[in-house]
Amino acid sequence: MITMFKDRRDAGQQLAKLLQKHKGKDVVVYGLPRGGVIVADEIAKTLQAPLDVILAHKIGHPYHAEYAIGAISEHGHMIGNPHEIQSVNKEWLKQESERQLEEIKRRRQLYLKGKSEVPVKDKISIIVDDGIATGLTMQVGILDLKDRQPKKIVAAIPVAPRSTVERLKEMADEVVAVIAPLDYEFMGAVGAYYDDFSQTEDDEVIKILNKKGVAA
Repeated sequence: MITMFKDRRDAGQQLAKLLQKHKGKDVVVYGLPRGGVIVADEIAKTLQAPLDVILAHKIGHPYHAEYAIGAISEHGHMIGNPHEIQSVNKEWLKQESERQLEEIKRRRQLYLKGKSEVPVKDKISIIVDDGIATGLTMQVGILDLKDRQPKKIVAAIPVAPRSTVERLKEMADEVVAVIAPLDYEFMGAVGAYYDDFSQTEDDEVIKILNKKGVAA
């Protein structure tokens, strides 16, 4: 039987067990908002590490916004399907990228109230999401982290298709997943692996990131 998660906190607790070897080391845990922050919070508590965020947004197709053709990070890294990126209007892509960067800037202020990033140079960084299918935001988040010169980048996710995990292994130093089914066994949506995958609201992210001891 496929392992299931009660909710994002349960997923974080299961992931934290697989990351115990990093406890006591110089670690910074990063959540990908919104849902990834809840998972990351459980990992940060277990590892007794500071929690921060990596902000990245998907770029939807101009005619089908729900279909992601790429993703952009806070510091301007972009990744995506080369064919899809090449097929869209370049001026539209430039404007959409700028729009997403403005939204990312707004979210950083909303979530962290002006707090600065946790220094990660020469430390172990663990980047966390609540599950991934294509992995675009995780991939661009890894690129963003590399600019900050951590000692090691660990990608941690509760569930992802095997092919996505393999792609992440080409970018991160370590990939940890509770469940990594073969692509044809993947149930199509991350939420299918959760009993409760209700939408995470901004207020919950803000509460987590602004509690005592989080993100200096």
